[in-house]
Amino acid sequence: MLFNPFRRPAPRSARTHLSAADWPDVVYAIGDVHGCLDELRSLERNIAADAAGIAGEKWIVMLGDYVDRGNHSAGVLDHLSAAPPPGFRRICLAGNHETMMLRFLETPGPNDDWLKFGGMETLSSYGISMSAVTRAGRKELKAIIDSHIPQEHVAFLRDLPLTLSLPGVVFVHAGLRPGIDSVERQSEDDLLWIRDEFFNAPPIQDRMVVHGHTPAAEAVCLPGRICVDTGAFATGRLTAARLRAEEPVRLLTN
Repeated sequence: MLFNPFRRPAPRSARTHLSAADWPDVVYAIGDVHGCLDELRSLERNIAADAAGIAGEKWIVMLGDYVDRGNHSAGVLDHLSAAPPPGFRRICLAGNHETMMLRFLETPGPNDDWLKFGGMETLSSYGISMSAVTRAGRKELKAIIDSHIPQEHVAFLRDLPLTLSLPGVVFVHAGLRPGIDSVERQSEDDLLWIRDEFFNAPPIQDRMVVHGHTPAAEAVCLPGRICVDTGAFATGRLTAARLRAEEPVRLLTN
């Protein structure tokens, strides 16, 4: 496994965990957006059309990684900070790229590793050039960032919850560490970064995990987990999973 400079052990998380005792009538879980605003808007239109014949409560659950790599991260955060599509409730969860961005915003530096993981594209979407980043001192760079990135966006990133639990299903960015039954006891590091340990473990009886984080050409639907990260920034395909009680999962794309 490659060393990841962003993984820092965190036995407990300061972020919140959401849960509900009852399902809404339908949930649409959307995978990693990564700055792809047009694809997100298109997928939301398809979701609205799909849900037109469904009465009752409708939720859109965003699975994290709204920024980096694509060209319109600022626009995506504007969009997600605004009202959801009419008739829907939207719940946005944290991804690892949001936490990387927040660390940079707190202590920015021209050699920060986040810039190599898509952060430069994010800063560019706010009108901050590469030359401004590389030439500025730390104090000057912090002033540039504070003048270009709205505090509303920073607050949005800070307030993102880690998980949403419904009866029989957990929505999370990356996955769950095997052997820890309680979602609240999972570390933030695992919830945002885990891969192999989660993928290689047997599924948990009566629990489905719906996640993103690990891109593939097609959505992955396996016993115990569904991954809807289809690499939108590289493929142009943004995917959502439609979940309803006692119905098979249905996949939608932009």
